[in-house]
Amino acid sequence: MLCRGAKLFSVSRISGRTITARTLSVHNEPVYDFEPGSKVRSEVLESLAKIESTVEDIPIIVGGESIRTQDVRYQVSPYNHHQKIAKYYYASSDIIDKAIENALSVRREWERKPMQDRVQIFLKAADMIAGEKRADILAATMAGQAKSIVQAEIDAGPELVDFFRFNAKYAMDMVAHQPISPTPEVYTNTTDYRGLEGFVAAISPFNFTAIGGNLAGAPAMVGNVVLWKPSDTAMLSNYLTYKILVECGLPPGVIQFVPADGPTFGDTVTSSKDLAGINFTGSVPTFTRLWQQVGQNLMNYRTFPRLGGECGGKNFHFIYSGDVTSIVNGTIRSAFEFSGQKCSACSRAYISESMWPEFKEALLEACKNLKIGEPKDLGIFTSAVIDAASFKRVKSYIEHAKSSSDVEVLAGGNCDDSVGFFVEPTILKTTNPQEKLMNEEIFGPVLTCYIYKDSEYKSTLKMIDETSPFGLTGSIYSTDESLVEEAKDVLRNATGNLYINDKSTGSVVAQQWFGGARKSGTNDKPGGPHYLHKWVSPVVVKRTYQPLQDWSYPSMK
Repeated sequence: MLCRGAKLFSVSRISGRTITARTLSVHNEPVYDFEPGSKVRSEVLESLAKIESTVEDIPIIVGGESIRTQDVRYQVSPYNHHQKIAKYYYASSDIIDKAIENALSVRREWERKPMQDRVQIFLKAADMIAGEKRADILAATMAGQAKSIVQAEIDAGPELVDFFRFNAKYAMDMVAHQPISPTPEVYTNTTDYRGLEGFVAAISPFNFTAIGGNLAGAPAMVGNVVLWKPSDTAMLSNYLTYKILVECGLPPGVIQFVPADGPTFGDTVTSSKDLAGINFTGSVPTFTRLWQQVGQNLMNYRTFPRLGGECGGKNFHFIYSGDVTSIVNGTIRSAFEFSGQKCSACSRAYISESMWPEFKEALLEACKNLKIGEPKDLGIFTSAVIDAASFKRVKSYIEHAKSSSDVEVLAGGNCDDSVGFFVEPTILKTTNPQEKLMNEEIFGPVLTCYIYKDSEYKSTLKMIDETSPFGLTGSIYSTDESLVEEAKDVLRNATGNLYINDKSTGSVVAQQWFGGARKSGTNDKPGGPHYLHKWVSPVVVKRTYQPLQDWSYPSMK
């Protein structure tokens, strides 16, 4: 039996804290260094060893109850694809329909809870992730998504914590933001920030545990009920995030945990008349398909669904002048951390002719020292790409580079999937700025360099703007302030996050609100104060205290 219409208990009885916009103060969670001999280092390694030796059974969760189907799947470690770490089950369309039904049955009570009651669940979860659950969620991200300890930390630790804490602050600030009432003795104006009428489908990616928590958590925090479809290749870390929320008081049915085949999930949620929104991170083709399905079903919905999507990028470093060591270090980190599988990773670099000889020498020297391996070796810089499909795709681009007369392989280029899905950090140089390596998203550790004449920087900037269909992140490296301003103007629409003399990756919640336009997505800026407005439907109430004495106007006399 599914738990329909179950009584939701008061959050205030869980935490005992009274929260207002004025009293709630938050800050970015510190990032740990995991130095040798530190307690946190040993805790993560112990948790990682346990996860690697265990197969976690992960059910579908609808209305707080576990469901297991005959459609059984396994999550493996990308760096050792013989190592199973999780067993999970695909939901059928019937189960997804039941999840929708159950979510709607608890919506009324959840949506009417005071905002301060809802946010306390997420603040408690943030504290738990920052503390007692930190090692576990980092280890799950390392084992399941092949992240180094550093990359797992900045993702599943501080970023996830920051999403929950800052969204709580933004939610309370939003509620406190009320319309003016110039003559309150005559009438007052108030706004109630309601959840959307229906349910939100959250479809999360493999590459960031924090994004999964935010895609499902942000709409839920502001009063929505959510169906969360986690990525097959981030199942364990996403399930742990879900369990933490439940442990911290998230009532049954508010977030349904629904692993499923992508098309099955998409077809089912877009066919429901109660779809109120889709919160998505993934590929352009998938988001396009969902948008088209919503358009085709538009006449069937109770409301116009809100569509939020982040779809990746073809991010650039424009290098004109500056400290070569700093530029090389930033480019190495941006292009090759997490094997280039960040939406913001630099995959195309434009280097001035005067900078190229010194830049090339330092870049290739740095690349020689990049260690690749399993996450339990804390000396690695990066590990494997996420799965067989990703390995095949990235390898095909490298093979194209090796066969192209316009491309020279400067470093890397080797691929080996015998044990894990390993691709060497690869540096390419092209003489054709329109080469597909400069245009298409690869989502792997492949950096393509194009050398331009210093005197042609203006046309190069224009080319950067026009080459790729994406518009996510980019970097301008120059010591010439007037050139920086000129570049910013030319590239005004080429990015949603622009970096000056810094790498194109590493946005921090509340500091660099993240997102891009063009084919990179809807640029709703998660991590910023405006993001939550996407998931509420405000009602403005005018209350009049003095009776209307006449229907006529003075001008009529």
